[in-house]
Amino acid sequence: MPFRHRYTGLISKYLDRLPVQDDVRIIGLGEGNTPLIQLSKLPRVVARDVDLFVKFEGLNPTGSFKDRGMTMAVTKAVDEGAKAIICASTGNTSASAAAYAARAGIACFVLIPDGKIALGKLAQAIMHGAQVLQIRGNFDAGMRLVKELAEQAPLTIVNSINPYRLQGQKTAAFEIVEELERAPDYHCLPVGNAGNITAHWIGYCESSGSGQDGRLTEACTLCDGQCRFASAVVDKRPRMVGYQAAGSAPFMRGAPVDDPDTVATAIRIGHPQSWQQALAVSRESGGWFDELSDEEILQAQRLLADHEGVFCEPASATSVAGALRDIRSGRIPEGSTVVCTLTGHGLKDPDVAIAQAGDAVQTVDAELEAVRGAIVDRL
Repeated sequence: MPFRHRYTGLISKYLDRLPVQDDVRIIGLGEGNTPLIQLSKLPRVVARDVDLFVKFEGLNPTGSFKDRGMTMAVTKAVDEGAKAIICASTGNTSASAAAYAARAGIACFVLIPDGKIALGKLAQAIMHGAQVLQIRGNFDAGMRLVKELAEQAPLTIVNSINPYRLQGQKTAAFEIVEELERAPDYHCLPVGNAGNITAHWIGYCESSGSGQDGRLTEACTLCDGQCRFASAVVDKRPRMVGYQAAGSAPFMRGAPVDDPDTVATAIRIGHPQSWQQALAVSRESGGWFDELSDEEILQAQRLLADHEGVFCEPASATSVAGALRDIRSGRIPEGSTVVCTLTGHGLKDPDVAIAQAGDAVQTVDAELEAVRGAIVDRL
């Protein structure tokens, strides 16, 4: 007996708004439908009256937003007869690609930077059966190699240069609009490869009816008109704001960064593959790019976990760190509705979290008085 109301994933939900046939074999893990959490304490930290939300993409099946795009990329790859997929990754893409390849029953090859990947993400790729190649180079070198390999072997690239990735990722904007019953005034995201900020803009454009009748916005041209435009459900689009880590901020430097460095490994990318599209998003939306130090990023990660109960990985906290700074300065004015994307779960990078813990773990004797004394001391 079919379970008519069971949620099975974003492709099934948005079938009429994605470039897939109705009878396609969907490779899914129930991705999407992630919570939009309103923050109650952090606005008070900056003493400003704003409605501040986080879209917690860390609650996707493999713990990051990558699953939204990967279900589309792998579904289309399988539909077109692919037997293997490949990606370069700082971690989250490799974890997601490996999981969806396992689900589909095809091979997966991932190239990761030597010593520059969080162990939680590496463990996922290994457990899902991917062939992991650790290169003596950074993500950008891996991306170059992936492109070259795909020209010489029957491999489908599932990085965000695959337009179907962005088609899946745009659905986050659909969900935000559905829940708020409007678009936010500002949408803040961490920026690494810059595909996600582009994908969200595509989603907001479709929700507002922009680009109908073949009149694509500049940023939307990446999908080559494959999307099925929805009728307008909102009458505005947000300003899109992208934040980078200071040691990996090509948009702020105005040029690629050859040796990016930041504790936020997911955005340690110096040559963004969606560079031109992201610039178009900023220009079309009236938004901006900015950068934050590693210290600011880690402070925001702790604030979210300690004040709001939301544990995200460092790269995710970049969006909140930037939003709080711009709210405090007035660049994002009071009275605004602001959504920050949290791209991945904190358990992706436990080493960084534990390194910040300090004396959070206290060792005492296994005796009532010792335990009671330790508790009383902290009350």
